[in-house]
Amino acid sequence: MKRREMLTKLALLSTPLLSVTKTGWALETNITGNRQLEFEAEKDWFLKKRFGIFVHWGLYAIPAWHEQYQWRAGVPRAEYSKLIHEFNPQKFSADKWLDLLQEAGMEYLTFTTKHHDGFCMWDTAQTDFNIMRTPYKADILRKLADACHARKIPLCLYYSIADWHHRNYPNMGRHHELLKPEIGDQPNWQKYMEFLKAQVKELCSNYGEIHGFWWDMNVPEYKDPSVNAMIRKLQPNIMINNRGFDEGDFGTPERDYGPAQKDGKPFSRPTEACQSVGSLSWGYKKDEEYFSDKYLMNSIDRYLSLGANYLLNIGPDAEGQMPEKSSAILRRIGKWYSSIKESYTDVALSSLIKDKSVSLTRRKNTLYIHFNSGLNKDGFSLKPINKLPVNAIILNNEKPVTCVLTNIPGDYPDKTPYLRLHDLPVNELSDTMPVVKLEFDSAI
Repeated sequence: MKRREMLTKLALLSTPLLSVTKTGWALETNITGNRQLEFEAEKDWFLKKRFGIFVHWGLYAIPAWHEQYQWRAGVPRAEYSKLIHEFNPQKFSADKWLDLLQEAGMEYLTFTTKHHDGFCMWDTAQTDFNIMRTPYKADILRKLADACHARKIPLCLYYSIADWHHRNYPNMGRHHELLKPEIGDQPNWQKYMEFLKAQVKELCSNYGEIHGFWWDMNVPEYKDPSVNAMIRKLQPNIMINNRGFDEGDFGTPERDYGPAQKDGKPFSRPTEACQSVGSLSWGYKKDEEYFSDKYLMNSIDRYLSLGANYLLNIGPDAEGQMPEKSSAILRRIGKWYSSIKESYTDVALSSLIKDKSVSLTRRKNTLYIHFNSGLNKDGFSLKPINKLPVNAIILNNEKPVTCVLTNIPGDYPDKTPYLRLHDLPVNELSDTMPVVKLEFDSAI
């Protein structure tokens, strides 16, 4: 199958499908790789393995303040570069990272190979500012790639286009750039692009199969489709995001910014949202302010129930360990995610219920009610559904749900009895993001 044809079919996953139900017209959207459509098998992973881990790690773990420490704290390049002599993560274990990933219910990993500071976490021949010049003297990416391949966990690579270290990068004081070139710099965009392409070629040639390429910070908004074309030639089955030199294969909403996940509408293209466990940094921060489990659950569910993938980020410390507080959050999120995962699997988005406080997914005669705005009362009307389910449970704990056919004062003057969830354990579920599963004996 040609790539253009495949991407067209990927886009169909977010194209509204109109269907008739007993209660009228329902707008539905396939969201998890319906096998009635033919996809290139090797790209199906992005449609099926929808919850992954993002890992921001580099020299910035030493000051433990922010991954953009050099820029935000105004640290001169010469001073920041000295951190290379301190970086020696002797407690790093790729297998321990993957143990945590799997315990959290995550199914793929996106790793920062080079962030804006220009430090490279692999054995690159293009610059000395890399992991092999540290006291650690071992290729982190090699160890991580080997571990991922051994467990058949898809590996995706993050790469920042902005670079505060490379002397050819034209730092001009734009967003996420140094205010001006430093002494000895020779700004030259074309030479920098030669360096960038050589690095990308290394990443896509030397580490086995790479499932995704995650560009970031194309500050000049430079367009050059040949770069992604080179990546696809080296890694034919790769998925590429939209922050590089063309529109790529998928969108990347970040940290719940903007209305994308709040309007209840399906995404117009494949999408992967990202968020971090902490509100202040993506890299390791020793005094981080962590989000509540419920906040993260609500965010994850809003995106997954609308068809997007989701990356949840964690920042390892300077020794290479995942911080215990961050790890505990991932474990708790994983326990919740595993309990309600079926509500995202082989389902379609449904707009049968006109209530923006919930999202609905469905699989044949099974309907899932996602209370991703929080469950704040012990009853919920499911108008216009006017039949009882044969089975109703809270998916999180498999406890039964009381269902009745009745009309409520708000339905006046309509006298038709509609399905209503009654006596929900609202306080018991106050610290989680609940999903109610309803099974019917026929189409609704």
